[in-house]
Amino acid sequence: MAVHYHFAAMHPFQDGNGRTARALEALVLQRAGLRDTAFIAMSNYYYQEKPAYLQALGDVRAGRHDLTPFLQFALRGVAEQCGRLLSEIKLSVQKAVFRNTMYDLLGRLESPRKRVIAQRQLTILKILLEAGPLETSELMRLLADTDSYAGLKFKLRALTRDLWGLLQLRTIWSTQIGPEAHLWDIRLEWPTEINEDEFLMKYRKKPKAKTSFF
Repeated sequence: MAVHYHFAAMHPFQDGNGRTARALEALVLQRAGLRDTAFIAMSNYYYQEKPAYLQALGDVRAGRHDLTPFLQFALRGVAEQCGRLLSEIKLSVQKAVFRNTMYDLLGRLESPRKRVIAQRQLTILKILLEAGPLETSELMRLLADTDSYAGLKFKLRALTRDLWGLLQLRTIWSTQIGPEAHLWDIRLEWPTEINEDEFLMKYRKKPKAKTSFF
């Protein structure tokens, strides 16, 4: 950290002083024994908290180069970055579990017609997993050229039916955001709420689709 402050304060270059300081900071921390697998990048935190970053450096100067204010600022950043990383890991795990569950359960449907519908619904779920939440028209745009929807004459009608079915299975959620606009996304908690028998029973008992849902 002392090396970081030293270069940030001196600004020996016309450009790249901050990046140079952060690179040296990373080197110092790694040489101190911090493993690469445990290294938390601080650049985003410094950029997002630039006023506080500059204030911490100013406090160091005002305090006769006592690094305590900057160390406190940096440690808060480590905690925040760790929290963000943990959230991203949890989200990735939830999506992986959701993906595995949807392939496993929708792949067990028996009749050819159900499998065709399930394939379209799998396509919807995959898109929402990657890009959701999405408004209806944006979802339709992404689906239009997929193998599941490209050959359909009435794409919007099929999408209405497929989304309604997924809503009944509680795999997705929807909220109205305008007179004729809905927002769609997956329910990451779904895999924890259902087992194979419950899913197949719900699929067999699904009500007929609403043709004017949105």
